[in-house]
Amino acid sequence: MKFEIITLFPEMFSAIKEEGVVARAIKKSIISIREWQLRDFSSNKYKNIDDKPYGGGGGMVMQVKPIRDCIAKIKKQNPKTKVIYLSPQGQKLNQSLVEKLASFDSLTLLCGRYEGVDERIIENDIDYEVSIGDYVISGGELAAMVLIDSVSRRLPNVLGNQDSLKDSFTDNLLDYPHYTRPEVVDGHAVPEVLLSGNQAKIDAWRLEQSIKRTKQKRPDLKV
Repeated sequence: MKFEIITLFPEMFSAIKEEGVVARAIKKSIISIREWQLRDFSSNKYKNIDDKPYGGGGGMVMQVKPIRDCIAKIKKQNPKTKVIYLSPQGQKLNQSLVEKLASFDSLTLLCGRYEGVDERIIENDIDYEVSIGDYVISGGELAAMVLIDSVSRRLPNVLGNQDSLKDSFTDNLLDYPHYTRPEVVDGHAVPEVLLSGNQAKIDAWRLEQSIKRTKQKRPDLKV
């Protein structure tokens, strides 16, 4: 999987490239991450890539030409890449969408800043507009990192134990409770079924707990 990142702050991505699951996936050559500095595609000496919005208003808007030129260069090298714009107005990133995105060979992630990008980019150059939640952050870089992490862990051989893929939102359920040593903490003991050694009973208990937890904590998920 190739991740192409269009950003004004490429240095931010060192955080996930150097530590954790994503870093291990890079080391195994399962994924690659390449940052594209959008200012390199500016046509003026000040390297500006934004301008004032038509109709007035606060903030600046990222211009069409630098973004389009950057996407064109990426597609020249990688014609089948899917272009994603990280935006609070986009489709909510959920496990179903993560698994769909993980089926592609390449994703180009456009990280917005300021008031966002010119609407003509969204209308003509974007395959998916994706949001990580109903809130606003300073730019698309953090959202892009969330997407990269969530997609990368779905790829074969990224996680050391494939059972780790059986997590919250698998089958539209939240994860079951987890326990580790010691067996008793402040009078609270590990459920006896987990000590039984009977895997069928353990699996049934875990499913029951997942269903119960989902109904309690996320009734919006259809169980």
